[in-house]
Amino acid sequence: MPHETRGVIAGGKGEPVRLETIIVPDPGPGEVLVRVQASGVCHTDLHYREGAINDDFPFLLGHEAAGTIEGVGEGVDDVAPGDFVVLAWRAPCGACRSCLRGRPWYCFDSRNARQPMTLADGTPLSPALGIGAFSDLTVVDAGQAVKVNPAARPEAAGLIGCGIMAGLGAALNTGNVCRGDSVAVIGCGGVGDAAIAGSKLGGAHTIIAVDLDDRKLEWAREFGATHTINALNTDPVEAIRELTGGNGVDVAIDAVGTPETYKQAFYARDLAGTVVLVGVPNPDMRIDLPLLDLFGRGGALKSSWYGDCLPKRDFPMFIDLYLQGRLDLDRFVSETIAIDEVEEAFHKMERGEVLRSVVVF
Repeated sequence: MPHETRGVIAGGKGEPVRLETIIVPDPGPGEVLVRVQASGVCHTDLHYREGAINDDFPFLLGHEAAGTIEGVGEGVDDVAPGDFVVLAWRAPCGACRSCLRGRPWYCFDSRNARQPMTLADGTPLSPALGIGAFSDLTVVDAGQAVKVNPAARPEAAGLIGCGIMAGLGAALNTGNVCRGDSVAVIGCGGVGDAAIAGSKLGGAHTIIAVDLDDRKLEWAREFGATHTINALNTDPVEAIRELTGGNGVDVAIDAVGTPETYKQAFYARDLAGTVVLVGVPNPDMRIDLPLLDLFGRGGALKSSWYGDCLPKRDFPMFIDLYLQGRLDLDRFVSETIAIDEVEEAFHKMERGEVLRSVVVF
């Protein structure tokens, strides 16, 4: 029987979001119904509101979430009602050419629920990243609901579902940061700070944080940065080289995603070093680099999609590290808010006042 509940809707490009009554169906085959407990306000939700992802309005926003399984559809046997889960926006299909080649973190046919959630008048909603978690209830593919230790606080656990996983994975999975490495992270928002935390977990001995905001640089130190650079008044490439004996870092992570920051990451790395792009660029951005520099500097230029993660492997592991006190997810939670405060949370995000506002249900 369909469920009438409330959800945060982006109705048109650039319009303020609104709280509306929505209809959530019971789960069909291979689907689960999740009662959302907490959902982070991520930049991606703002991109949806601004029409920067696509124009499939209206959107049901929210995707960085934790909650409990309320019901399961036919054929679902890996989660059950009452299980505490973190929602993933990638659920490897196991059958596409990437999965069959043993690279499921690149899955090209990630699964989502087949049934639509709708407005009260029957208008189908486009759930953000196939989730739609700014709602008391949501329906997702069973593969998107990853069971984790229920001892974790939902406000912190849900952040693993997107931004924090992207940053941790950029360092540990894509960048392969390991013991003794030097790392630079450009951009110290939620994703960048997660990359700093991931670099610390990986054993990096030097972690250099770069940003334009001294407040964010102080936050970066709390997550494990050993050095900070304010790029407003210092050339970050020169400063990074000075901190690394003139060589540059082993891994340079661009958590902003602009041509300028990418070039900084490219030239701030050591010979044969790795550049990781995890910040999402705008569709109209272009970059111009001398081909000889691309050849002569060697190494690897990588893009990190969702931290190249496997949710069912990585989410439980990071939640366990959190519960052991080795990964401070609570520090990412700047504030908790009600479901009708998402629009103001977007403005705080734009002003750089928060790492994460988290909607608590």
